[in-house]
Amino acid sequence: MVTILVLIQTKGGGFTSGVGSSISFYRSRRGLEKSVFIFTIILSIVLVVNSLLLVIFS
Repeated sequence: MVTILVLIQTKGGGFTSGVGSSISFYRSRRGLEKSVFIFTIILSIVLVVNSLLLVIFS
């Protein structure tokens, strides 16, 4: 799930878009893009905490 969310967020929108261009610029996230970004961070934190708890209690 985290992998899919990260792939959705790639600038340019394709798997090979990063190969051809090395020029990037900063822009703010708005709307759905910001929601997906925040959800990715939350889901990643939950994954790390869950993994740590499994290691500690097993």
